[in-house]
Amino acid sequence: MRILILGAGKMGSFFTDILSFQHETAVFDVNPHQLRFVYNTYRFTTLEEIKDFEPELVINAATVRYTLDAFRKVLPVLPKDCIISDIASVKTGLKKFYEESGFRYVSSHPMFGPTFASLSNLSSENAIIISEGDHLGKIFFKDLYQTLRLNIFEYTFDEHDETVAYSLSIPFVSTFVFAAVMKHQEAPGTTFKKHMAIAKGLLSEDDYLLQEILFNPRTPSQVENIRLELKNLLEIISTKDAEGMKQYLTKIREKIK
Repeated sequence: MRILILGAGKMGSFFTDILSFQHETAVFDVNPHQLRFVYNTYRFTTLEEIKDFEPELVINAATVRYTLDAFRKVLPVLPKDCIISDIASVKTGLKKFYEESGFRYVSSHPMFGPTFASLSNLSSENAIIISEGDHLGKIFFKDLYQTLRLNIFEYTFDEHDETVAYSLSIPFVSTFVFAAVMKHQEAPGTTFKKHMAIAKGLLSEDDYLLQEILFNPRTPSQVENIRLELKNLLEIISTKDAEGMKQYLTKIREKIK
């Protein structure tokens, strides 16, 4: 299969690496400096090269901020039977775009990134495939993710956004709060060091990506849950309520079993 990957960033390079030995691949990036880090693939910087390549599948790995722009740039030179796809963690506007594009499409979200995941061992990581999409496109990504030993889930666009609001916004906000109130320690404990590593990794991500995940319409209710839990915990601590603390710890231990 001829596969065109849009964007030569971390995830674009990752998908190129895993696909280029079984498929004929090309990477398109308007920044030629990015293309220095991709190998065993065609490296395109012009639309004319894409037109001549005639891709059968396009994987949009551009950063979230430019996902739709990248699609709009290449759509005019794609064959009409080409399947277009994205791997974005934020799906805002994508369903409407796909339905109006006239192209077959598939959308998925590998829920890991180079910051935290070990890309050589992904058996504990997850991927979501959006159920509203082309059948053959979904089969392609299902086979690919199974090869990577990812745990695969199938959700609608709406279900995906709800899941992301819960699984990403809660740890993101909790980490932001930790980073906002922390002070550097001369002799930090193990737990502090682990939290610090998570904070540094998260804050190295693209600002727009963090913003879009937190601006998900379903995020405020999750942040409100955090606020209520902090209020309850603060009351237990302020009153030195030993029995209340015991009940609280029992409750949260049950949640993480």
